[in-house]
Amino acid sequence: MIDTAEQLAAEGAARIEWIRSRMPLLAALREEFAQTRPLAGRTIGVSLHLDPKTAVLIETLATGGAQLVGTGNHGSTQDDIVAALQASGLHLFGRRDDTLDDHRANLRRTLEARPDVLLDNGADLALGTVEHGFAHEVIGGTEETTSGGFRLREEGTDVPFPVIVINDSRIKAIGENRHAVGQSAVESLMRITNLQLPGSRFVVIGYGWCGRGVAQYLAALGGKVGVVERDPVTALEAAFDGHRVGSLEELLPWAEVVVTATGRPDALPAAALPMLADGAVLANIGHFPWEIDVDALRDGATSRQVAPAIERIERDGRHVVLLAEGRMFNLAGPGPKGNSIQSMDLGFFLQARSLERVATDRGLAAGPQGVPVDIEHGVARAMLASMGAAR
Repeated sequence: MIDTAEQLAAEGAARIEWIRSRMPLLAALREEFAQTRPLAGRTIGVSLHLDPKTAVLIETLATGGAQLVGTGNHGSTQDDIVAALQASGLHLFGRRDDTLDDHRANLRRTLEARPDVLLDNGADLALGTVEHGFAHEVIGGTEETTSGGFRLREEGTDVPFPVIVINDSRIKAIGENRHAVGQSAVESLMRITNLQLPGSRFVVIGYGWCGRGVAQYLAALGGKVGVVERDPVTALEAAFDGHRVGSLEELLPWAEVVVTATGRPDALPAAALPMLADGAVLANIGHFPWEIDVDALRDGATSRQVAPAIERIERDGRHVVLLAEGRMFNLAGPGPKGNSIQSMDLGFFLQARSLERVATDRGLAAGPQGVPVDIEHGVARAMLASMGAAR
């Protein structure tokens, strides 16, 4: 009889096999890395969503010679994928039901391995190397998210090594943030809630690339979309794109569903919560669960789970519905799929090429920076070729 751990690993391996078969860019890169071994001798510290797609990236980096140690992001780890990675000899850990304290312990465990290259999601590892006093040993890393880019540039902690911010890439913005997040947000909202999109009223807070994508895909399926955006030029763009534009005060009473997509804390602050319509559904697509003030939402209220990832919160005879506890609902909800396979093949090809550059080019400047132009262009050409659209 197969024991539970072995069965879990086998299930994860089967899921990874399907995803791997639809990621041609990483397949070609694994063949190249098996020959060139650009990451040999490096230990890559990992903090990212551990799902089947990231597993294929991790396999690719291991093929390039890297040792890997790391953990998932809070609330999005998939246990069968961790089991499969562990069964293949990789030092990845974490569980889907880890508490926040457990997650912080996992980050400390990753840092205790003193990695010299970082694959970061939210800047927890990069800032952690400074806190733990070994940042000078790190040669560089990558940062995947908008939120992490903000932290690196704004928290007043200068990292003494280069960090290529993948989210600064136009490829990432267009292929993953706009189209993939837009698609996965809509798919996840429908799967979790079973609500109708055509004719329903949605408010998207933030019109960066992710907000653009969410608004675009909701509207494409017949949703009525309002946008809250503090930058007047970007707000004008949202209006040109056909969306209603206004303030929280104007749009929240109108909204049936509110989606935060800013990368910033308190996008939906405590002061705005009384403006919400009775029965409004609240969902966050940003990396950290800080965009909706969940503590204020629950303070003095009664709440109960009415379905997986659906929490009904009642106060003074009114209620709102919170999805996935305010976490990134396309990865923290039940049966999470996240972004499309092809978009992550593109994004992770960009990641791997950037990590290769960090490991082999000691001339990069310290601090957060964009993806080198030659990498952007090379990745774009490779994706066009894989789509049969190359010129």
